[in-house]
Amino acid sequence: MTYSAKLAALLGGSLLAGMAAAQDLPGSFDGVTVQAKLIGGQQYEALYARINEWQEATGATVEVISKKNHFELDREIKSDIATGQLGWCVGSNHSSFAPQYPGIYQDLRALLPEDALSGFVPATLDAATLDDRLVMLPRAQFDVSAVYYQKSLYEDEANKTAFEEEYGYPLAPPDTWDQLADQAKFFADPPDFYGTQYAGKEEAIAGRFYEILKANGGEFLNADGEPAFNSDAGVAALQWFVDLYAANAVPNGVPNYLWDDLGQGFASGTVAVNHDWPGWMGFFNDPESSKIAGNVGVAPPPKGSSGARSGWSGFHGFSVTEDCENPEAAASLVWFLTNEDSQKMESAAGPLPTRSAVWDHIIAEAEGDEYRSEALTAFQVAAEGAYPVPRSPSWIEMTNVVYPELQAAILGDKSAQEALDAAAEAATNVLMDAGEL
Repeated sequence: MTYSAKLAALLGGSLLAGMAAAQDLPGSFDGVTVQAKLIGGQQYEALYARINEWQEATGATVEVISKKNHFELDREIKSDIATGQLGWCVGSNHSSFAPQYPGIYQDLRALLPEDALSGFVPATLDAATLDDRLVMLPRAQFDVSAVYYQKSLYEDEANKTAFEEEYGYPLAPPDTWDQLADQAKFFADPPDFYGTQYAGKEEAIAGRFYEILKANGGEFLNADGEPAFNSDAGVAALQWFVDLYAANAVPNGVPNYLWDDLGQGFASGTVAVNHDWPGWMGFFNDPESSKIAGNVGVAPPPKGSSGARSGWSGFHGFSVTEDCENPEAAASLVWFLTNEDSQKMESAAGPLPTRSAVWDHIIAEAEGDEYRSEALTAFQVAAEGAYPVPRSPSWIEMTNVVYPELQAAILGDKSAQEALDAAAEAATNVLMDAGEL
């Protein structure tokens, strides 16, 4: 089965044949200005450089009025909703965030020809459709994490001997979360070197907790939609973070870390093992950006106590606001930033595409490249077991009340059970206030 077929199976869809040409795109929009609010970060800048190409082709101008990490951008968009300031046109979006924004984004099927959409893995478009409205176009940013590690640490004979003597099993890239914790403690030599790291705030820590919880056989919401993560499986999942922090196996600053901090930290050569997204694949192995280039291995995501691998997933995209004065121009820009050429360019650095033809392209490109082939294989395994966050419009609001409790346990202010009980109560209140319970 091809990678694109696996992605379709994961998301619950089937593949269409190749993409027909969208003859009228990108179009002509002389004198039009499109205001955009975009996710920021080093891994996105190469794509944004293509905006100049779109401007030259269409005669329009793009004014980027905000560029922030997605958590800050989410708060800004919610403020715009509250104050009625949605006159900007294009916004970065994400499958985990989109259900919060009912009614503010246009149906892109009404703005773009069908042949402009046919090249996507159909299931990604299904996941981007809310209330029968296609609210975003997916980028080459299908996200599910795998394990990056410094190969030389695992090849060192002294390390192999010492590790097996201490832990009773051979040193090899971690296949379980328990093994990852063992190895992180073994390799840690603070304050100069750490065994691993994790993002410790916002949805980032809540999402990582969620996937370890799932891998341990637990559930975030039960069949009745009620918070159920304060279970034995949840306590074990949270204790994983707590124990690594207490052992100084992770940097002291992890409660304030987000994704860019992890990427830069691993590339600095001061971290042994890093569970992270495919978008960093090229960055980590590029000698211009990474001190460990040529020394990076990639393994599938770890298993939990249930035997299941972690697989929290989603994808990035772009949307067009209902209040945009030039929606056709905005939709053209969104199409341009997600078209086949854009996805090929993004995928060259590691992100997993959401267009069928681009999967074929990156598989062919990886032939003879040992690192990329290994990484694609690891992410293929990850995609086979991937799953989205709970399909609740209140997911982000729940994570906003859950993550401070996770932090309280990590910092030793509460036990794991106390923190999760408090988080479950707070999440229940969020769902009740939203009318979901």
